[in-house]
Amino acid sequence: MEAAKEIHQITLEQTNGDYAVCRLAPDAALPAWADGGGFVTISRSAHELSVVCLTERVPADTQQESGWTCLRFVGPFAFGATGIVLSVVRPLSEGGLGVFVVSTFDGDHLLLKTSDMAKAAALLERAGHVLVKTP
Repeated sequence: MEAAKEIHQITLEQTNGDYAVCRLAPDAALPAWADGGGFVTISRSAHELSVVCLTERVPADTQQESGWTCLRFVGPFAFGATGIVLSVVRPLSEGGLGVFVVSTFDGDHLLLKTSDMAKAAALLERAGHVLVKTP
């Protein structure tokens, strides 16, 4: 018998600004331009250095994809809680929207193409989630 699945109702806070996802060489130095206000994440793998930050700070000659909106999962959530991200990503994915998810120590952030935000808001609300804007 399959265990009952917990349904999470998540509040997502839409941060201000337009975000870019950038790709640098795997051995590139951490770029000073990435640091500043708004959401920032930097990840390195053997294949790339990936930076997400406000588009306005990214140099024009940097490989990037801009036009992203950042949503913050409003917690707190227990560190080992399960199904939190899935409860938000599933309705978006089933609705045909691509997502970019970043987890931090204290929480999760979801980036969606800004052009998809109206559809995303409807899908999230239909799934029982609440979308609020940063004041």
